[in-house]
Amino acid sequence: MRDVYVFEALRTPRGAGRSGGALSGVTPIALLAGLLRELARRTRLETAQVSEAIIGCVTQTGEQGGNVGKSATLEAGWSDAVSVATVNHFCASSLWAFNMAAARVAGGDEIMVAGGVESMSRVPMASDQPPFLCDPDTVRRLNTPPMGVSADAIATLHGIRREEVEAYAVQSQRRAAEARAAGRFSRSLVQVVDSDGRVLLEQDETIRPGASVEKLLALAPYFAEMGEKWADALVRTRYPQIERIEHMHHAGNSPAMADGASVALLGSSEAGARLGLRPRARILATAIHSDDHVIALNGALEATTRALRRAGLSPGDVSLFEVNEAFAAPTLVYARTLGVPLDKLNVNGGAIALGHAMGATGTTLVGTLIDELQRRGERHGVVAVSGALGLGAAAVVEALPS
Repeated sequence: MRDVYVFEALRTPRGAGRSGGALSGVTPIALLAGLLRELARRTRLETAQVSEAIIGCVTQTGEQGGNVGKSATLEAGWSDAVSVATVNHFCASSLWAFNMAAARVAGGDEIMVAGGVESMSRVPMASDQPPFLCDPDTVRRLNTPPMGVSADAIATLHGIRREEVEAYAVQSQRRAAEARAAGRFSRSLVQVVDSDGRVLLEQDETIRPGASVEKLLALAPYFAEMGEKWADALVRTRYPQIERIEHMHHAGNSPAMADGASVALLGSSEAGARLGLRPRARILATAIHSDDHVIALNGALEATTRALRRAGLSPGDVSLFEVNEAFAAPTLVYARTLGVPLDKLNVNGGAIALGHAMGATGTTLVGTLIDELQRRGERHGVVAVSGALGLGAAAVVEALPS
């Protein structure tokens, strides 16, 4: 199996995933197409040389239905020769796409694209009516509580206190605000413009720099009422040792819904030399994992362990971790279980502050990680994402000199 390199990783700013958000007037196809055009422009890529683009998208209905990735490549003016698959691995969708693209290059393909898109303002989460969330009979039969209840259950199982999750959420906001002000996202950030060239969004929109522990402690836990009425009982069916779930998650310590897109260009060293592309990183290992579907949000843990083992590394060998903040408590559990110091985890903030455009998050984090590793002159980094029903994915990369 040959080495696989990342030649470029780009993303849009993340817009607030609600009506009136800066990107709410942009269709998902247009959002992704603009990024694909910029990828081809920056790398001088002859798109017919791309074996396939694998695009993550979670809510594949309406404007995100019908293989939205293929429509976006056509909208971007890419060659008809580019095969495209749009995949749903829940919140880990574009990281799954990244891992699959890496495997394809290792196995013989020369150039692959991985990426993702999600417009949560235009295609709201669960608008495709997934039965494990929306059909009461299926929910009871499969024991699938709302993910916020799962996050609260994880906090309860691991003895995490309300003050800890609020402090972590504030840290995410402050780090993101500092990074934005310092221009640390600029290397891979591509502004979104409309058809007339007018700039719609240049920077991430959802950061709340004024957050404080005191303000967050004043917010009522969002999932407490539904938990007490019916959802907590689903968790206790699997975990009877829990007498009472301590509900603590709300909008301030949960991932912010967002609109956004991201892409990464992967290939072999031979293809890079032929096309004049300088690699930014080498992919050392990838892994996927499916964990307990009831508490849902721990899939990234074992995926990371497997990927590190395959790379011949331990958590202590890794300089930076970019882990999707699927609520505050599961992120803290990830760090504590693997022994990751918080000064190595999401050093420029995470989804609580920056937003979680579900299908796009994985490859967004790939670019964020490579940017920061190169900026610091560090070598090894991990990207990891947990998704619904226990799914998770991880990748280990080695940054190359910029």
